[in-house]
Amino acid sequence: MWLARAAWLAPRGIQMMQHANKMYLRGASVCDSEKGHQRKGQPGLAAPRFLPEAVEQVAWHARQGHAIVLVSGTLAPLACEMALAMVVRLAVRGIAASVAVCATRLEESGGRWTGRIAGDAMFGEAKGRAVQEMTAEKGFDLAQCYAYGDSVGDRWMLEAVGRPVAVNASWRLEALARRKSWPVLTWATEKKPKRNSSRTQGEQRNPEEIWENVG
Repeated sequence: MWLARAAWLAPRGIQMMQHANKMYLRGASVCDSEKGHQRKGQPGLAAPRFLPEAVEQVAWHARQGHAIVLVSGTLAPLACEMALAMVVRLAVRGIAASVAVCATRLEESGGRWTGRIAGDAMFGEAKGRAVQEMTAEKGFDLAQCYAYGDSVGDRWMLEAVGRPVAVNASWRLEALARRKSWPVLTWATEKKPKRNSSRTQGEQRNPEEIWENVG
């Protein structure tokens, strides 16, 4: 079934095959998976880990009262786990915040996943459309919105907002960001990484300060 689905998706390109074909999940229980019930013989999910600077950045947005949304190509149940983990990290810092999720949704039937995607797989142009639809629905001003991405597949999402930022960017996204004069940041696993190149300058500043200098 997985191969049949892949063949059906083939004319739409390799990326579509990779992101929209979830036949390996066919028949998995939605309830058990979303509640984190562990099946016999299967390892449990590791606790999500975040780069320290990523947590700092999200905390800054939370303190400003910004709406925070995780836009991800990963499956919605996994993205929700990441969002919850971030909320907990913020709570430990004394910051009450919520993190909404816009991720790839799986089709359900009778309490089980069918292995098909419901709507668009959240990657590429779909991310840009989702951000535009979401901001229109919520009444947000796109020109005042921030977005963070690390691969060239995020370009549509980044181009949709007024304050895009490339973080730990692939070489293709970094080249695009340089052409468009977007900030390019490098976040390391250490709390205080060395900043000895033009690429890392200004990383500890908040997004408003970064964009003031970008102009």
